This record gives sequence, C-alpha cells and structure tokens, in this order.
Amino acid sequence: MRPSILFPLFAETRTLPGVGPKVEKLIARVAGTKLIDLVFDLPVGVVDRSYRPKLANAEPGRIATVTVNVLRHAPSRDKKRPYRVQCSDDTALLDLVFFHGHADYLNKTLPVGTKRIVSGRIEQFRDQLQMAHPDFIVEPERADEIPQHEAVYALTEDLAAKSLTKAIRAALEKLPDLPEWQDAAFRKQRDWVPFREAILEAHAPKGEADLSTATPVRSRLAYDELLANQLALMLIRARMRATKGRALKGTGELKAKAIAALPFALTEAQTSALAEIEKDMAGPLRMLRLLQGDVGAGKTVVAFLALLSAVEAGTQGAFMAPTEILARQHMSALEPLAKAAGVRMALLTGRERGLGRYDTLNALAQGEIDIFVGTHALFSEDVTFRDLGLAVVDEQHRFGVHQRMQLQGKNDKPTDVLVMTATPIPRTLALTAYGDMDVSRLLGRPPGRKPVETRVISAERMDEVTEHLRRAIASGARAYWVCPLVEESEKIDLAAAEERASMLKRVLGSKVGLVHGRMKGPERDAAMADFKAGKTQILVATTVIEVGVDVPEATIMVIEHAERFGLAQLHQLRGRVGRGEAKSSCLLLYHGKLGETAKARLKTMRETDDGFVIAEEDLRLRGPGEFLGVKQSGMPEFHLADIAVHGELLQAARDDAGLILARDPELKTSRGEALRVLLYLFGRDEAIRYLRTG
Repeated sequence: MRPSILFPLFAETRTLPGVGPKVEKLIARVAGTKLIDLVFDLPVGVVDRSYRPKLANAEPGRIATVTVNVLRHAPSRDKKRPYRVQCSDDTALLDLVFFHGHADYLNKTLPVGTKRIVSGRIEQFRDQLQMAHPDFIVEPERADEIPQHEAVYALTEDLAAKSLTKAIRAALEKLPDLPEWQDAAFRKQRDWVPFREAILEAHAPKGEADLSTATPVRSRLAYDELLANQLALMLIRARMRATKGRALKGTGELKAKAIAALPFALTEAQTSALAEIEKDMAGPLRMLRLLQGDVGAGKTVVAFLALLSAVEAGTQGAFMAPTEILARQHMSALEPLAKAAGVRMALLTGRERGLGRYDTLNALAQGEIDIFVGTHALFSEDVTFRDLGLAVVDEQHRFGVHQRMQLQGKNDKPTDVLVMTATPIPRTLALTAYGDMDVSRLLGRPPGRKPVETRVISAERMDEVTEHLRRAIASGARAYWVCPLVEESEKIDLAAAEERASMLKRVLGSKVGLVHGRMKGPERDAAMADFKAGKTQILVATTVIEVGVDVPEATIMVIEHAERFGLAQLHQLRGRVGRGEAKSSCLLLYHGKLGETAKARLKTMRETDDGFVIAEEDLRLRGPGEFLGVKQSGMPEFHLADIAVHGELLQAARDDAGLILARDPELKTSRGEALRVLLYLFGRDEAIRYLRTG
C-alpha cells in the first residue's frame, strides 16, 4: 500500500479550493489529475517584478511595479476605444488602459484620490506612458501580495494563469517533509538540498538562470526521478530473473530449411544476434531481450528463426505487431518460409470474428498452430496457447513494461520474450525504457540495400516535383506521397490526404491510391494490394505506412510538410523505399520559412542514413517527450528529468540502483524504506508489488 505520508499528494485536483469541474479538466490537460502532478509541473518562465522606478525614469517595454495616485477616470462611449484611468506619481503621468473595461469594477478597484500599487508592462504611446491591463492593482498595505518574481507555467486554452498558479501553490502546501532516500555522501558531494526544499525552490525562480535543467535544484529532482525509474526496472528485472525459465534448445533442423529458402544469405550481424538470442533461450533463466536494428536491417528474419528454435524445442511461438497492416504483412512475408520449414502459422487481428476466430483459437489451444501472428488481439483473454515458448513483440516502443509482463503471463510455463524495434533508440533512452532487458543491435544494412538519395525542396517548387513524378511513373516507377500529421485532428489529416490525392489524380491521371488511418481494414488492405500489384503507382498516405510496409518496387518517397515530422519518423518513412534493385530517392517538401530546429533536422536527413546517429540527434533536438512522435509510446514520460541533458545522472542512478539492490534486495533498511516512498512518489507501484510478492 502507498505510504500514508503520500496520501495528501495523491488526492484529486478537484479537492483544492477554486478548482471546479471545468478548471479540473483544463488542469488535467496540462499537468494531470492529482496534486502530485501539480507539484511536478515546474515553471517554464519567470516574470521579474523587482524593477520599481519613478515614472519619469521608467523604461518603456519593461515590467515595472509603481506606486501611483489615481487622478481621474476617462470612460469611452465608443466600444472600440479603451477605458482610461489617469494616474501619477510625483514625477510623471501614467494611463492605465482597459479594453472592454467595466466602470463599476474599475471605480471600485481604483477610486479617484487613492494610492495604488500597480504592476505590469509599461509602454510609451505617443508622448504618454501607459500600462494596459495591469497584472496587479493593490492598496499600499497589501504590497506583499505582489511577488518580486512570479513563476510562469505552461497553459492550455481557456485555463487562466492565475487559476493554475493558485492550484499549484495550494498543492505545494500539502507537500510533507519526506524521508531522505539519497546516499548522504553523494548528496553532500553535489551540494543538494532535501527533496521538499528543492521542489519549493524550483517553483520560485528568481531569473531565467533558475529555469535551467542544470541547476543543482533541478538536477537533484531529475536524479530522484531517474533513480525511481532505474530502481523499478531493476526490481522488475530481478523478478524476471528469479522466476525460473526453461531451456529451449532447438535441433536446427527447421531453421536450416527456412535459411535454405531465403533469397539471400544472412549477414554477420544477423547471425551473431541470432546466436545471442538462442544462447539466452537455451539457458535456465527467462529471456527478456531487445533486438534493435535500423530500418530494413533484417530483424524479422532473425525473429522468425528464433521462433523456429522454439518450435524445434516442442513449444509454440507468438509474433505480435502493433498494427493490422504490419501483422498481415509479416504473415504474408513469413508464410513461404514457414511452408519450407513445414510449420503451421495462423493470423489473429481484431478483424477475425465468429466461427473462424473460434476455430483458430481452438487449434491454437490444442497445439495445432506452431507460430501465431497477431496484433493487440493476442492480449485477449480467450487467446490461450498449449505451450507458449517464445513471444516476439515487434515495434516495442508502442508497448510498455506492463504489456511485456502481460505477454509472459499468457502461459503457466515460463515464456521467453524477444522485443524488436526499428526505431533506433539512443543509449540513454534505451536505459530508461529497456533497463529490464538485454540488448542485441543489428548494425549495418542487409546485402542489396542501396542508400536513398535525399533532397530538401520548398513546396513552392511543387510543379517540378509533380513533373518529376510524371516522368518516373511513365517509366513504371512507384511512389509514396505522405501527407502531414496534424496532431489535433485525424479529420484534418484525412482532408489533407484526400485533397492531395485528388490534385495528383488531376495532374497525373488515375493511377493514384489513398490509404489512411480512418479506413476500414479491408479497404486499407485493398489499397495496399493495388499499390503492391502496380494497379496504382502513387500511394497517398498518412503515417499509417510509417512502420514495416514493404513494397520493393516503390522507389520514390515524397514527404509533405517534412518540417512537422520528427527525425525518427522521417527516417522510418524514408526506410519504405530503397528496398529493391532500382535507385531510390526521398523528397522532403517544406512549407514557408524553416525554423532553426527544422533546418537542423532536414540537414541531418540529407547528410546521413545511419538510424543510430539520427536517433541521437533527434533526442538532442526534441527532447525525450517527443522523441518517438507519440506520447503514448511505452517510453517512460519524465516530469523532472530531461534525458537529453541528464545522461550522466542517469548512469549514476543506474549504478546507485544496482548497489542498493545488491546490499538490500528487499528494501528493508531505513534507506530502503525511504526508497519505497520514492517509488510510490513517482508512480512506480508495479515494482513495489514485485518486491512484496518476490
């Protein structure tokens, strides 16, 4: 159970004064639903109100706090003109300006003949000083209500800064003194203050420098979060290691038949990755391994050969993909190899229903299916295996630790798990997301893979691009045209794709297909099949083709609004071409003037096709939250740590977590008890459960 000291922090935000249902929803959008989310919602800016000049010396454009006498009110009869309140100190005049000002309210707040302290941005209008809509108007005896330095928080539409700030202040008042979980010597060496003090200081910046992630205060908080992350992953890993595995040793017979049926020889990288996987499978402990490889590095073949080893050892295999398109594609690509090896494969997606689904699941439970391919549908309760030996999860970044555990629980006997990703993951991110796993990397590209020529072109040259496509399709080429991603709305994505498809039809003729996320499965399959068969030569698509789609005849990739995509996504999309014999190209179309980050991103795409180099650069440019283009990515989302900045702290946290568990595996010492509080504080309850059931 969560320690009682943390109960106040896990109350709902609606329990705070002034937070009704509407404000609660808006706060949930920027921070979360609990008080702890507000505590972790650190400022993104700071307003300095310490500048307190006489009006005659006030610098226009600066935020100033001044004491004035209210001289007169000048309401306007014309609604388009502002309501003005003329004030002065003993050196100059100042107009307070209110658009759509209410006379009753302003007369009450600023009575003529009284003194008031006002704070806001001073501007010069013609020869007159003015301040539009002051942020603060207080009586002199309430001067301490105006903060010298005011924290600025990220907002969402309709959420007032004052409402959010008030809620955060109220949440901070509930923050108790917590036991110290940091190693005393390490803390002293870094000159770090206690956790509560660090949080309060982080919420009270005095200048821009205090917002830096590198300050001692923010570093302390980042380290706490990274330590919770690493400790949780190591506890899960220890639990996985403690539950006994079983040795799955293949004969090599089925594998040899499949390798003989391959149209190419395995690369050295594939052979050594397969050897690592098979060594794990044959060992006494459960395997939990990540297979990382760049786009087209040949991971699927390695995974399939590992599945054949499991079948040779008398068990079944499962191959799980994140989308239906990808699951069906894996099925069609692997079926010839399965036939050559003489093993039985079947497919399950959300689309299979009724009697067909029942028969398939019955055959699976009876052990009549050797290798089962599917989507999330494999998690369904009615899916049972006779004996699942190896589960392969493709595109692991779509699944988190919980799903890895869930898949292993599909069997009453131990199941080995191999997860794969074609999104090369920087070392620091791999540690935070896959610290519970061993890693194999497939470096280099398979034989026959040719580099893709990449060009960056302004959308103003659209006519040249369509002319290039006209010539290419006349000679039989095939091309993808990817439309931009508009995160807020699938409908806008769809409208953009449909509009582009009809424009290309008008200009290039009827051989233009369309595929998008809102299509029904069979429609999407038909559009993909037409493109694969050459019935359509240009496929306009939203990013549903980002992962795994394989049409070797496609040699041109056009990405519209390339400036909106992350590097990892651009790299994935470019990886859809260059899969056949012909020379391939990728055209990155950008609209308008490029910002510095977009410029750096597109320059990287032009200069390299090494996925691991691209991944490190993507992390540097965008930070971890956006790294995969999707927030719901199975990647841990950090509130206080920034992986791109705190890499060195991550390594220290990893070492610390290893030492802690070596000395105190049950977290029973006084530091261990404090570390349990840390795990609960950062929502790592899962890891605590493993401790208790250990």
